[in-house]
Amino acid sequence: MSITKEFKEFAVKGNVIDLAVAVVVGAAFAKIVSSLVSDIVMPPVGALFGGVNFTEIKIALGESATINIGNFIQTIVDFLIISGAIFFAIKIINRMKKKEEKAAEKQPEPTKEEILLAEIRDILKSRQGN
Repeated sequence: MSITKEFKEFAVKGNVIDLAVAVVVGAAFAKIVSSLVSDIVMPPVGALFGGVNFTEIKIALGESATINIGNFIQTIVDFLIISGAIFFAIKIINRMKKKEEKAAEKQPEPTKEEILLAEIRDILKSRQGN
């Protein structure tokens, strides 16, 4: 089997395509959360701390080098929001899977004997009606 054929089989599998879609959606979600944090969450938090703009919190290490603590704090808040959203999404998905598994357990497939007995029952019922 050639490498290109192997790659095509690998690339068209559902898991790879699902992963690619998840990466693109995840990147877009990260941008939304970053905007939420920097534009909506952090300004009121900064106002609570006396009008502090977190992006301006820096420690100067010299004339040109700084440690950007404010940006780091915003990144931590981004991470907490994204990880919380993922946690709750996985929790909901797991709950839905458990419901599906319970539903599958409650309605087992009839055995061949049960199917045959049901057919016999139906034939006997139809003969009694005639």
